[in-house]
Amino acid sequence: MTTIITDIRIWDTGETITVRIPDEHADAERVLDGSAWVIAPGFADPHVHFRDPGQTDKETMATGAAAAAAGGYTSVLIMPNTLPALDGVSYDGMDALEDLENREDLPVRYALCASASKQREGSAASDFEDWKDRLRKGSKHYKHPVVAVSDDGAAVTNSTLESVVQNCLEAHIPFIDHCEHHTTGVMNEGPVSRKLSLPGIPADTELNIVERDIRMARATGVHLHLQHVSTAAAFDAIRRAKDEGVQVTCETAPHYLALNDSAVEEYGTYAKMNPPLRSAADQLATLEAVCDGTVDMIATDHAPHTAEEKGFGALDAMMSAPNGIIGLETAYPVLRQVLVEEGYIDDTRLVEMLSVEPLRLLGAQAFDIAAFARAHDGELDFASPDIHALETHELSQTDIPGQHPDVVILAPSEQWTIDAEKFASKARNTPFDGWHVRGRVVATLCNGQLTHSRLNDYDDKGLTSCEN
Repeated sequence: MTTIITDIRIWDTGETITVRIPDEHADAERVLDGSAWVIAPGFADPHVHFRDPGQTDKETMATGAAAAAAGGYTSVLIMPNTLPALDGVSYDGMDALEDLENREDLPVRYALCASASKQREGSAASDFEDWKDRLRKGSKHYKHPVVAVSDDGAAVTNSTLESVVQNCLEAHIPFIDHCEHHTTGVMNEGPVSRKLSLPGIPADTELNIVERDIRMARATGVHLHLQHVSTAAAFDAIRRAKDEGVQVTCETAPHYLALNDSAVEEYGTYAKMNPPLRSAADQLATLEAVCDGTVDMIATDHAPHTAEEKGFGALDAMMSAPNGIIGLETAYPVLRQVLVEEGYIDDTRLVEMLSVEPLRLLGAQAFDIAAFARAHDGELDFASPDIHALETHELSQTDIPGQHPDVVILAPSEQWTIDAEKFASKARNTPFDGWHVRGRVVATLCNGQLTHSRLNDYDDKGLTSCEN
């Protein structure tokens, strides 16, 4: 049957439209008042770890994709630290993901980030000849092409940097770097680490890599994209580079905006990540970098781990637990709470950073909802031939950039409590469990198909049971 949503606002124009969604879970046609909701282009995350192949006890492509859809995401970029790594050698992780059974059923589009070095070991740059055919215009016509290069999890080494950048220039794709390097430490160096008697990581471990990479981008013209930037000094360096015309973009993550290193005391290993949560001053600088546009986009760095590996969040497991937290299912509500409710940015800018800008990095573009609706009498009908004409390929295909019918329906004012036990992800390693937030994903549609839905939770006035 069909769910009809009336008077829903378009995220960037404020126009109201009617949306018609084929919904196999609806027993009969029903009409919902969408006047409290917003429709926006589907979110894109340029930085996720789905652990498949090689570590499927933590996450699989299926569970990671389901988590993405639940969080409003319709596109993701897979990082190369799979087992085997995505370096293009023989039958590697790229082939494993391309050959994944039932990949057309995954509810999200995904592209790949090639390993900067062979097997991500940092000793020799990966060979361009090994993965060039996997590029968007490569001869193998991969449905899930290589669109960037990185050794995420570790900064590209000094010895391989020049060769890695030359590979990116030859492939005409961005060089994405984990802009931080340290050999010791488990949290930010400062008063909190000293109080907890934990080895610290100095803030300049980030600045050193940022400045090195900017020098390379200035000299070569490569598109440099810096991941999970977290310190005031690094943002200052990026501002200066942008003012000079260096082709540099950057992202930060929700946890660097919502938390600082004091969170380690409360959340233990669920606040252990790389780069580490920084000082309160750096947290404020990150918020300011979002406000002034230094931060181009926000990525989750979705990093699933088992509860056992993370020591169930215990502080006394900080020395041994792996870095990282999950973030796909909490990004929108946490960011809206921290950024919009606190008055740093508005909802329009938040969607730009979650959708428009990361899609641009991936070589695609956001769906122009307003233009389509104007051409169709103020309606967006996901059963119409015109919608399907926008996309002629399989659901998760990403090899042709363009405007695909990928949208997310949001309830910006809905208040709720995050419950990690209800996540689609296999993992539960998050500090945001139990947070009271405002802003929720109502439904996600990828390629015009309903991939996540809470529509049955609402009455005809668009209210949930707790709002009645």
